[in-house]
Amino acid sequence: MSILDRFRPVGAPGPAGPAGVPAADIQGPAVELAPVFAALADDVARCAALVDEARLSAEEDVARARTQAAAILSQGRLDAGVERAKAAARVEREASEQDAELLEQARQEAAALEESGLALMPAVVDKVIDTMLAALNPGLLGPGPLSPGHKSPGQK
Repeated sequence: MSILDRFRPVGAPGPAGPAGVPAADIQGPAVELAPVFAALADDVARCAALVDEARLSAEEDVARARTQAAAILSQGRLDAGVERAKAAARVEREASEQDAELLEQARQEAAALEESGLALMPAVVDKVIDTMLAALNPGLLGPGPLSPGHKSPGQK
């Protein structure tokens, strides 16, 4: 029995008449819908297969992505170690360059001090000798800048 056979025939076209109602529902909707579901069974099976394929593909994609992420992290850790070593070498090189500059500056200052000290040496030696001689024999030097009681032009 078709779904259309379930409804009683109603009046012909024209003024409104009584509505069509089911004549009998002895077999129930399950029997009526069985052929529809049977016709859809192949489509449902194909859809289930597609869902299973998609699920499997998604699991493979996730596994591949996890492997790739682990490789990226591993490479990042290796690169970080290399970069740390490069940075340490750069800092050490800069410190060595700065130390070399400071050492050269200290050498130049020492050379300048030595040169100025050597330039003053004869005058200091003369003064020390004159002072020692004056202390040993006050009359030996005579009047002069180192003799006792001598006043320099700026003294009163």
